[in-house]
Amino acid sequence: MVAPLTKMMLASLLSGAAAFSAIPPSQMKARVSISALSATAEDAIGYFDLTQKATVDAIAAAIPDLEVKPDLSWSSATVAGQAASLDGRDAPGPANIAWLSSLCVSSKLSALTIFNGPLNDVPHLLSRCFVRDDGNLQFDLDFRPRAYGAYEMRDAEGNYPGPETLGRDAFTYSGNRKDFDSKFGTEEVAAFLQSTVASLEGASPNPVPPSELDLLTSGPLKVSVVMPLTDGNVQTVAAARQQAANYWLSWATDGGHEHRPGAPVNSQYVYDTKFRQNCYGGLLPVYSELFGGGDGATITAADSGPLDEAYVGGGS
Repeated sequence: MVAPLTKMMLASLLSGAAAFSAIPPSQMKARVSISALSATAEDAIGYFDLTQKATVDAIAAAIPDLEVKPDLSWSSATVAGQAASLDGRDAPGPANIAWLSSLCVSSKLSALTIFNGPLNDVPHLLSRCFVRDDGNLQFDLDFRPRAYGAYEMRDAEGNYPGPETLGRDAFTYSGNRKDFDSKFGTEEVAAFLQSTVASLEGASPNPVPPSELDLLTSGPLKVSVVMPLTDGNVQTVAAARQQAANYWLSWATDGGHEHRPGAPVNSQYVYDTKFRQNCYGGLLPVYSELFGGGDGATITAADSGPLDEAYVGGGS
């Protein structure tokens, strides 16, 4: 049985390099035992916040150009009556991070969002967990593709419309899907996600239907599940979020994913700009449901970062 989450345990887990070590999918289930103990919302989100900060520290150590944006960050704020903080960063130019948001709302939400700049085709990262009004924990994790693959058109059997429906564009979209699968959505990554979900006690698919914009911006491997708020589930989710960030960091620091100069960078910028606007639109109803219309809109804008910032190559 997994021990209850305590401050001493948190400090131990976050000390040293082990705080950000990759967990092979084959070991994920073996290393995480299921606990029937109920975690409190405050302890769970506090745990996620600490592990998320360790993740951001590891990313910053690997990408020294990643700088805090003081005017877009909060050290202490209040959202829906709860303490909130947001660590906003970017790394324009070769480091190529358009926006990183590490967000925490006490007892309610922990979210890490990373949007890449146009110099490469590395997937954007969405890693979010929050306590729902019914007391259950929702976990959303996604590696979001950088080229349109018509993922929202996939049917229940996993098939996509062909040229008889989409014309010649079907071949372009199919090529984009194959490119993503070969570089990022590999068997290893898919196995990691499947193992994570299988390790969660009482997890079921998110019962809330995705919005049109959420479907449009989601990748083919997206995880969105709801589960009881137990110590075991909290620890499994935290480990999965660290592993997902580790995958993202390995891709982001691999020069093999860079676009060649010129047209690909410009077209990627155009696509990313519209994509980020759609992500904002998909996130707004989620946060409005969590925090109410006013605070929901405020926190959506803050978490999404600047949507109209010039970001091509060397400047931001």
